[in-house]
Amino acid sequence: MDKPNFKKNDELELTISDLSYEGKGVSKVDNFTLFVDNALPGEVVKAIILKMGKSYGFAKATEIIKKSPDRVEDIDRIYTQTGIAPLSHLKYSEQLKFKQKQVKIDFEKMGLDGIEVNDTIGMDNPLHYRNKAQVPVRQIDGKLTTGFYRRNSHDLVPMEDFLIQDPIIDEEIVRVRDILRKYNVRGYDEATHKGQIRTIMIRRAYFTGQIMIVLVSRVQDISHYKEIAADIMSNSNVKSLYINVNEKKTNVILGKKMMLLAGLPYIDDEILGKHFHISPNSFYQVNPTQTQKLYDLAIQKAQLTGTENVVDAYSGIGTIGLSLADNAKVVTGIEVVNEAVKDARDNAKINNIKNAEFVVGKTEDVLNEWAKDNKKIDVLLVDPPRKGLANSLISSITNIKPKRIVYISCNPATLARDLQLLSEDYDISDATPVDMFPMTNHIETVISLNLK
Repeated sequence: MDKPNFKKNDELELTISDLSYEGKGVSKVDNFTLFVDNALPGEVVKAIILKMGKSYGFAKATEIIKKSPDRVEDIDRIYTQTGIAPLSHLKYSEQLKFKQKQVKIDFEKMGLDGIEVNDTIGMDNPLHYRNKAQVPVRQIDGKLTTGFYRRNSHDLVPMEDFLIQDPIIDEEIVRVRDILRKYNVRGYDEATHKGQIRTIMIRRAYFTGQIMIVLVSRVQDISHYKEIAADIMSNSNVKSLYINVNEKKTNVILGKKMMLLAGLPYIDDEILGKHFHISPNSFYQVNPTQTQKLYDLAIQKAQLTGTENVVDAYSGIGTIGLSLADNAKVVTGIEVVNEAVKDARDNAKINNIKNAEFVVGKTEDVLNEWAKDNKKIDVLLVDPPRKGLANSLISSITNIKPKRIVYISCNPATLARDLQLLSEDYDISDATPVDMFPMTNHIETVISLNLK
């Protein structure tokens, strides 16, 4: 394929034929692919070329000549420009279809086109759902400023309404920002590695309303920190205040040093009638409404009768395992992070659950030891990070051969890869996407596998 003769900053009229997995419009020009920001299938747009590669390029729509009937008109461009809500210009019903289609595409790429992909389970109100915010802080025009980065950059766009976050969290970010300004605390300067506050992290428990705040600072010592802490804790809903010290030049948000400044070391929340302590480093699903649906679906897929030995891999603070413990004989959670295992054990006690235990270790190592002892697993729950299951874990699964696997995936591409590897030993059920992250391109999928 010859590369077209257009170049960066050229303006073209493009017809959009599809959406990429990132939610960008796709246009073909002489069989050369352009990915176009702010463009939807069926549209004709004027676009400016941003970048050209050997086999594809990137462009940005500057004018919509022919609009899609699925375009949302009254959305602030700031949400697509910053990447907070890259699908917010697309009707929500079409977002759900887009996510279902992406799962199908990834399955077909791995030769799994016989698997039925159900309709995506969506939300009644797909806005203001996030119970956690990690908002960058910078010094702009002499003031500590909060906002979000412009896409593909570290240019901070000042913002107060984040569209997909709990509005009470948005209000709290502004309140904390103004308290820090009051005491002349400086925002972080990435270029010079100076200033103090790098990020404000806030969690709000959906069912209890309790709030945790973490100030991520370049330095441990912040002047007036006692007064700042007192002002922040003056909101009676704020139950926990930490400072996290991150001294490194890095894009990683949290440093290793986490110190409690005021209040309790955790906040409390609820999932499916169970109560959980959430500490600052805990993994906890960010969409409380959809989490209930996700866990309900996982429990259905597990087909529990009360006699099963269930293993919860990547168990974290025990949310999934403890949610289904009432329906199993015994639940064993496996987690590599020591602190998470301690939280999970505490959460079992809080809920008076006697048939759940949690062990520290890599899941593959634990399963291989159990296989040597001929230990049997009825149901294995896996909820891995985006990179999916390690090859060593897949080997240990095929070694111990659980009767059923319930796989909760946050990345359909790695899910498809793992299913293909497991398909020799397992029959694969239908798949159901769950929209945990409306207005974004992220997709959660639940599927079960039964031993042949």
